[in-house]
Amino acid sequence: MTGAKQFKTYTEQVELLRTRGMRIDNQDGAEHLLAQLNYYRLSGYWYPMRRFTPDTGVALDEFIKGASFDLVVSLYEFDEQLRHNVFIELDRIEMAIRAMLGYELGSVDPLVYLDSTRLGALARQRRKDGRSVHDVWLEKYKTSVESSKEDFVQHHNTKYGGEMPIWAAVEIMDWGMLSYLYGMSPTIVRDHISRQCALSAPQLESWLKSLNIVRNYAAHHARMFNHVYDIKPKLNDDPRLTPVARKMNRTFGQLTLIQYLHRQLGLSPAERLPTLLNTYPDNDIVPLSRTGATEGWQNLELWAF
Repeated sequence: MTGAKQFKTYTEQVELLRTRGMRIDNQDGAEHLLAQLNYYRLSGYWYPMRRFTPDTGVALDEFIKGASFDLVVSLYEFDEQLRHNVFIELDRIEMAIRAMLGYELGSVDPLVYLDSTRLGALARQRRKDGRSVHDVWLEKYKTSVESSKEDFVQHHNTKYGGEMPIWAAVEIMDWGMLSYLYGMSPTIVRDHISRQCALSAPQLESWLKSLNIVRNYAAHHARMFNHVYDIKPKLNDDPRLTPVARKMNRTFGQLTLIQYLHRQLGLSPAERLPTLLNTYPDNDIVPLSRTGATEGWQNLELWAF
């Protein structure tokens, strides 16, 4: 194939990194890790260690002084723990949103989620293909019901023709479905839930969409620690969020949303993420600020413990 890069063995991959200026003290260890994780997965962790042209910012095929494979490994291991811990913290938020939606929508009508005419305006908005937002959501929901192996789903299928009350139905909805259901909910429901988070309904909706993206990164083993996000959630005027207001497209900003919701909803002492950030590899080449963390982040109210 014209232009395709040449295949390299693990030994050759290590030698290539060395010729570009990376310090590698353990040849066998480096080859073993490349075999486990793949050269291109790890390349995201050594990318910040490459030299860049000062005028155009183009990455060069050489590393800056001090770049080492040990640091690459440390960053990868930190990121692995970050994904794991973010998933745990988001799981608690998901459970809370699920419970609130089940309760608030159930107080309106146990089956209100099936009727777009009784939901908010978003439910009836038309897409380019002519289907409403609710039509698309309902199709996905029905697929989830059909594929579910949960006993309570089989029970409702047998006894009630598959029409589950919303407090049961939410249990088979993923984060994305819950997020859209919140957006489609009647104003009174959206307001009741958002007030518990000390947010407006549009703010909470934007947070749920933003954190869904973060959750997907955590679930699919994507590099997270220095990721730059395309979406920026809407913030309230809470002074605890002011120090990170301009960092919302960075990982630290997204993590701060998690800290906020855990504290506001009383989900946990919110110590897991601060404890993890304190383990970030101490180095001058790829500092913690690459996550978007501000100087003295440990003293910020949402992060101190």
